Amino acid sequence: MAKTYRVTAGTRMINRVFHTMTRFGIGKGYRHILTVRGRKSGRLYATPVDVMSAGGGRWVVAAYGVGDWVRNARAAGEIGLRRGGRSESVRVVELGPEESVPVLRQYLREVPVTRAYFDVTQESTDEAFAAESAGHPVFRIEPLA
Repeated sequence: MAKTYRVTAGTRMINRVFHTMTRFGIGKGYRHILTVRGRKSGRLYATPVDVMSAGGGRWVVAAYGVGDWVRNARAAGEIGLRRGGRSESVRVVELGPEESVPVLRQYLREVPVTRAYFDVTQESTDEAFAAESAGHPVFRIEPLA
């Protein structure tokens, strides 16, 4: 059974550390700061996320489940991504279950720290990964038109 992500004082502190490191371009290259406008408040919210890249495409994975950034990104349809001194505004399109499978497999391979939050392993079937996408949505990153 997968762990449930809980926001505690410790996780807030870790997120602040990763936020600062990522802002300066330190740490894993896939880590970015995602900024999205709140669907109710209209305020900007920022959280560290992992961006997967393969074959010229990029995706952001909701490793800890459907949280506020996911709901806000669904409502807004666009997010900001920042790493080091570079920032960009992009459109996000949520993938369907079957499309999510290769991205989720890559994510589990490359970001081992989040594996405990998933009910699948690298040996799981494609069907199991597709079912997992309901709890860990994947968004394709596209340039703004």
